[in-house]
Amino acid sequence: MPVTASTRPHPHDDAPDTGESFLRLAGLPEGPERQALRDELVRLWLPMAERIAVRFRGRGESLEDLYQVAALGLVKAVDHYDPARGRAFEAYAVPTITGEIKRHFRDHMWTLHVPRRVQDLRNRVRAALKELAHTTPGRTPTVADIAAHTRLSEDEVRTGMEALECFTALSLDAEVAGAEGYALGDSLGSPDPGFDLVIDRAAVKPCLAALPERERTILYLRFFGGMTQSRIAEQLGISQMHVSRLLSGCFDRLREELLSEAG
Repeated sequence: MPVTASTRPHPHDDAPDTGESFLRLAGLPEGPERQALRDELVRLWLPMAERIAVRFRGRGESLEDLYQVAALGLVKAVDHYDPARGRAFEAYAVPTITGEIKRHFRDHMWTLHVPRRVQDLRNRVRAALKELAHTTPGRTPTVADIAAHTRLSEDEVRTGMEALECFTALSLDAEVAGAEGYALGDSLGSPDPGFDLVIDRAAVKPCLAALPERERTILYLRFFGGMTQSRIAEQLGISQMHVSRLLSGCFDRLREELLSEAG
């Protein structure tokens, strides 16, 4: 007798024999009866979904949330399973539920955006480390070991290993180990405005040198001597209005030259 969805043996106690129910579900139109049978199938297979979820615990997500994600994957499996293809529901549901959980980690558990390629390298390196821990007990696998096991380049392995360390971000308020009351943020510097000032002065120096001597004198007295326009006017024997016009002209000329150089 050929093996069908209703006669295939189940390897797990949490895999109920629901082949006939799925065949009946496929033939029912939308309505209360179909919805009730669908909900019953989800309930019967929920222990299997939770068993799959348990495999992913310890990765930064609560088990309760993993149960919810696995249940969502189970519902999708029940809704899209086609018993006419002769494939046991469990064989279809396991990768569907597992894929849903993996997507959850990929889309929601990374604190920072990480390219899909790097996420894949991280997962392959992580799996290799687990497998090599059994085959080479008592020895930490090297980059070369992992590369040979995964058929990745050593640079790709290093990228995956770096990603293993940045699955979650550390708060700047986190206390530094061995330094009570000292947060990580306390060790970070801040931009020094003095650097910007040095750059600005270096950029404007040749422009200032090109100004007429009187304009250079007015700028020096105004911004380095701290003199008002009125005092500058008295010292140079010109009107305050004239000083103001000369300053404005200097500013316009310097601005134009700096912008032209930047372009």
